[in-house]
Order: sequence, then structure tokens, then C-alpha cells
Amino acid sequence: MPEAIRVLIAEDAVLLREGLARLLADSGFDIVAKVDDGKGMVEAADALKPDVIVADVRMPPSFTDEGLRAAVEVRAKYPNMAVLVFSQAVEAAYAQELFSSSANGLGYLLKERVAEVEEFVDALKRVAAGGTALDPEVVAQLLGRRKKNDPLETLTPREREVLGLMAEGRSNSAIASGLFVTEKAVEKHTSSIFTKLDLTPAAEDHRRVMAVLRYLNV
Repeated sequence: MPEAIRVLIAEDAVLLREGLARLLADSGFDIVAKVDDGKGMVEAADALKPDVIVADVRMPPSFTDEGLRAAVEVRAKYPNMAVLVFSQAVEAAYAQELFSSSANGLGYLLKERVAEVEEFVDALKRVAAGGTALDPEVVAQLLGRRKKNDPLETLTPREREVLGLMAEGRSNSAIASGLFVTEKAVEKHTSSIFTKLDLTPAAEDHRRVMAVLRYLNV
């Protein structure tokens, strides 16, 4: 049997923290620690080296961006440590900051996604495996903030749809299912996206990450 994914939970609201721990434990994750502030999150990450951290953006003492700051600090120390942050409302600027250097093993979801257990668990597994999970609402807000002369303006509407789903962390098969097209069509669109964004030939996963970062750079 594969080893359970080791999770550190950082959330100040006790009911949500305990509920998350129970939900994830029931889904086969190993909860290595539960903390209630950013400082505790960084200390636990240092001591326990979890596979993935689930953290609220807003935590004590100011309830502004302590969780995000802690996540950025952890990623600076441990670039391969996966982090999934969540917040009550769409805050695209936070997503941009978190994803500013890499999209590998990162996720940003709204808290309401936790209630969609299967979707949340799937996103956490994807992030823990080095993938990306970006909330559809965050993607929609970023799309509405595009600048003039943006290189993404060269993309067709369908290519933008594909890139938006890539930013959510969807695989080619999931994108094909969501758009009711074939995987071959998705592969054609992704190839065109890489060409238009001038992403030189490299490993497929690397180019997908670079495309997502280009997408987030609004």
C-alpha cells in the first residue's frame, strides 16, 4: 500500500480545523499537525516536513494575510513542499503573489470548495503530487483584469478556455471532458498556446507551469 499523504493544517477557526482534519483523515490522509496561526505553520513545516500544507489565507493576529505570508515563507525554504491555501472570498492578488515564482505543487481555493468533498480531496491530491489547483472563481476574476497589449490577447477564445482550465490544474482528459471535445483537440490547443506564448520546447509539465504563470501575470 502507498504511504498516506502527510498533511499539515493551518486554520484558526477550531470547527473548520477539526472538520478538515476529520474529512481528510477519513479520505486516507495522515494529519501530522494542526496549528492556528502563521508562525505555528512555519515552525511545524520546519519540524515535520509534511507533504502538503492546507492553510487559511487570513489568520491571527491581524486576520489579513498571515497565512499567505507563511505559505510564501515555507515555499522559499522548501520549494518542493506543496501548499494549498484557501480564503473566504476571491482575492486574485493573493493568488498572483503565491504563484509568482512557481505553480508546481500549489493551490488556491475558496473555502466553499471544502464542502464539495470529492472535488476538494482531488485538488489536494493533485497539489501534493506537484500539480496545480486554482479556483474557477479566481480564474474568472483574472480573466476580467487582462491588460492591454497582453500576450494572451493572441490566443483564441477556445485557447483561453483551455489555458484557464490548465490554471485550475485540469489534465488534458479533464479539459476535453469539460469542453466536450477530444483529447487530440486539447493537445492541438495546448501546442498552439505554447507557441503563441513563446514557450520553447521542454518537458510538457514544465511548459504547462510556465503557461499558467504567464496567465497569472496580469
